Order: sequence, then structure tokens, then C-alpha cells
Amino acid sequence: MADFDAIVVGSGCAGAVAAYELARAGKSVLVVERGNFAGAKNMTGGRIYSHSLKKVFPDFEQEAPLERKITHERMAFMDPSAQLAVDFSSPELAEEGKDSYSVLRAPFDQWLASKAEDAGAEYICGIAVEELLKDDSGKVCGVRAGEDEITAQVVVLAEGCNTVLAERCLGNPRPKASQMAVGIKQVLELPASQIEDRFLCPEGEGAAMLFVGDCTHGNVGGGFLYTNKDSISLGLVATVSTAADASNPYPVYQMLEDFKSHPAVAPIIRGAKLVEHSGHMVPEGGYDMIPQYVFDGCVIAGETAGLCMNMGYQVRGMDFAVASGQMAGQAAVKALDAGDTSAAGLASYKQAMEDSFVIKDLETFRKWPHVMEGWDRMFGEYPAMAREIFNAMFSVDGQPQKPLAKRMMPIVKKRGLFKLAGEVRKAVKAL
Repeated sequence: MADFDAIVVGSGCAGAVAAYELARAGKSVLVVERGNFAGAKNMTGGRIYSHSLKKVFPDFEQEAPLERKITHERMAFMDPSAQLAVDFSSPELAEEGKDSYSVLRAPFDQWLASKAEDAGAEYICGIAVEELLKDDSGKVCGVRAGEDEITAQVVVLAEGCNTVLAERCLGNPRPKASQMAVGIKQVLELPASQIEDRFLCPEGEGAAMLFVGDCTHGNVGGGFLYTNKDSISLGLVATVSTAADASNPYPVYQMLEDFKSHPAVAPIIRGAKLVEHSGHMVPEGGYDMIPQYVFDGCVIAGETAGLCMNMGYQVRGMDFAVASGQMAGQAAVKALDAGDTSAAGLASYKQAMEDSFVIKDLETFRKWPHVMEGWDRMFGEYPAMAREIFNAMFSVDGQPQKPLAKRMMPIVKKRGLFKLAGEVRKAVKAL
């Protein structure tokens, strides 16, 4: 007899939700979390689209430690001295089913873990799983953590984007450097009233901002900012290939400091107190980096399955993780009830994923990561072009002005009109 019906490795969004689904179905579940508590090692820009969470916890708004409902969107193209920003606010962004919230992962993940524990899951924190155990047929049958070997009929692997166990024990390939990004984030304390004034938000509501261009000094990547109740989450991501390039004169931590000093950012965080600094890896390869995620005795969920999507104007990961965790937990329950936790018995997980928004959205936009990876001018030349165009539009110096088109065309032409049109066409097709 196995020690548990199921073992869940990791208690992020995917792991905690999978454990909750298993426990509420009456299965014996052990969650092994390497952090000292759930959320201790997790970091994010700080936004969750609520649709998938609501399917698991219909009344989550009443009890989850949410920060602010996001009703204000902003995108900014930055060059070293200027920015072009697009602001959008709408009551539709707050409608049920379309709403999203800023969160801080430490309290949010602890809340998810408490829901799993209340449902009956057992937790072990502060210990890392070093190996997945297999029986003579090669089926996963448990884990080894420190000196202990603990067996289970099924394992849900949600170890995060550093996929050590998936690579070493299941044979999944290591992601390419271009498919992974380094995320670095700071939480800056600021009074709620100042946040609402600076972002023109109604009381209790918040803003999300995404930046491209000089925030990464022209390298592939981008910046982000999310408002919390009484703090701001500010950071950036840059591809691992950029961060590891010895010829790049700007390490990621220097990019962040320069980003904070940029005239588009400095006034927003003026007077704010730094209370947290953290870093994290982020999968950004999209559909083409999704590995095999159903094995004999094991399923993979969340970031371990590469379920993250950065569209430039929208960043998603937590809603994918929650949904995949729910589907993984439900598939494991079904397999346990049927007495078959082989890959065939767990196949309902793969079917559910492929029928869901998770895989469908990633597949729809599968070309976008490749477009962004090769679109160097988006991060340097385009913000500079935007600065020149809008300077030409808004500058008045007392000299007779040429027609607007005659002022714009030389700026565009020197970047290559046909090349520009081709790049935009390629991007539109990918989106």
C-alpha cells in the first residue's frame, strides 16, 4: 500500500489547487514545499486574471488576500529620455469574468495552501524533493525528500520553472536560454491615497503598466508595474540569453536601477520605500516549449509545463497555473477512482488541457515569442522613432510648419518604410 493516494510537489498556484481538488474528493494528499512556507520562494509581477480561480473558489473575492482590482491599463514605449504611453480605463475591466487583481504571492500562496489544508491535504515545508521514485516498470510511485522515501499512487509535479525533477527523472528537455527570462522585482511601499492620485484610480482600484524599450536598454524583455493596496510592484524581465551575454554592459540589476531612474518611472515611485527585492526565472517560450506533461504515475502542471504567455500588452501565468492545477487534480481523482494511474489512466488531464483555454491560447499565439525574439528594433529603434514623431507633432518653435505628413515621412523613411511595414505585418499575423 502506498503512503498516500497523491503527492504534490510544490505549493504555488498549480500545486495548491491540485492538492485542494484531490483532498476535497476525499483522497489522502501530501504536499511537499521546499520553501519554509507556501509562497516563500515565489515571486511575480503580481496579477491574476480571476476567471480560472473563480471556477475553483466561487467566492474567492470574500476571503482571498487580493490587493487591488485592476481597472486601468497602460503601455509605454521608452527611449533613454522620453516615452510614448497609451492609457486605457474601462468599467468592463472590472466585470465579473473579465476582472483581474494585483496580488502579493507570499500571502496569496499561503491562502491557497490553507484552502488545501482545510480540505484535508497534509503539508511538509522546508524540504526539497530530490528524486521521483519509480517502480520496476518505470512508473512514478513516490518521492525521495532528504532521508525519506514517501510513496503514492500518483504524483503531481508543480516544482516551478526550474524544472530539475522533470528533466532529471522524467527526461523532459531543458528549456533553451531564449525561452527563459530572468525576472527581477521590487516592492516599494507607498500610501494608498498617493497610489490612487498618481494613477488616477478610484479608491480601492488599481493600475497595471507594461514598458518596452529602454527599460532593458534595447534588449528583448520589458518592464512591469502593478499597484497594491499600499505598495507598488515594479520590475523587469530579460531573456536568459541577454542576461548571460558577457558582451552586454548592463546586468539585470543595473537595468532595474536605470529603469527606476527613468523620467517615466521616477515620479511614480518618488518617496516610496523599498521593502522587498526578489528574482525569479520565467518561462516565455510559449506553446513550443510545452513538454510532455502526462507520464505513468505522474502529471505536470503550472510553470513546470511552461504555461506562461507574455504578449507584450498582456502577461499571463497564474490563471494558466490555477486551471492546470485544477485539471491535474481532477484527472488524478478520476484515475485513482478507476484504479489506473498509468499514463493511459491519467490521459483525461491531457484531453482537458487541450480542450481548455490554456493550450488553445498558447497555440493561437505560438509564433509571437519567435517574433519578439528576432524583433530587435521594437526595443530600440521603434521607441526612438516614436519620440521623433511626437516631437515633430507637438514642438512649436515659431517657424512656419510643414504639413504633418511631410514632417512624419522622413522620420519613418530613414528606418526603411518597407522593412517597417513587413515587421508590423509579421507581428499582426502572430497576434
